[in-house]
Parts: sequence; C-alpha cells; structure tokens
Amino acid sequence: MSEAVKKLLEPTSTLAAQPPTAARRPGVNDPLLAALTVFVLAILVGFAVISKVPATLHTPLMSGANSIHGIVLVGAMIIAVEADDLLSQLLSLVAVAFATMNVVGGYVVTDRMLQMFRKKPVAPKPTEAVEG
Repeated sequence: MSEAVKKLLEPTSTLAAQPPTAARRPGVNDPLLAALTVFVLAILVGFAVISKVPATLHTPLMSGANSIHGIVLVGAMIIAVEADDLLSQLLSLVAVAFATMNVVGGYVVTDRMLQMFRKKPVAPKPTEAVEG
C-alpha cells in the first residue's frame, strides 16, 4: 500500500482528529453532500467511459441500457402502486410515463441503428426479351 493510503487508514490520522461535523460546517447536510459527490463523480466517470466507446459498439450497449431502463419502469410502477395521496399518484404517473418513453425511445433508436447494418435487398436485373 502507498504511504498516503496507510496514513488515511491509521486511527490517529488527521481525519480522525477533526472536530465533529456540525462544528466544521454548520448547515451542511453530510448525507446530502455525500450523495451530491457520488452524483457528480458518476457524471464524470460516465462521460469519460461513454466518450471512448466506438460507434460499432454503441448499438449493443444501447440494447443493454434499454434493459436497465425496463427495470426503472418496473420500479416506477411499484412506487405507483404504493402511492397514497394525490401528489404521490401524480408524481408516480409522471415517473411511469417518462420511464415508458425512455424504454420505447431506446428501442426505436436501437432498431434504427441496426437497420444501418442490414444489407439492402438487391433488385433482380431485368431480363431482356429473347426474340426468336
């Protein structure tokens, strides 16, 4: 292990000696800050990964992403079943609608991309009438 990692893992590290969170940053919600940090890092990593994907691999990856969006749709429907008040029902309806549009749109785009790789049918050559 590197020296910096060992130092962070030590119980007497400078991180362990810091005052409680409320004393360091009043008004900042630690779980919210952690969630925002993960969100921003996910955006950066996702952009770095997606930008390096060649065009020939885009279609299979898009099909895989469509299955993930299908799971999102199932989750939105489960939340819709559990909705109690009007606001929850409306928000779950919007979530189901957007998830459905995402799944259908993904399959439409994937189908259009797959059509680019299909061979177009060749029209048969017209035969000349034989005079006899």
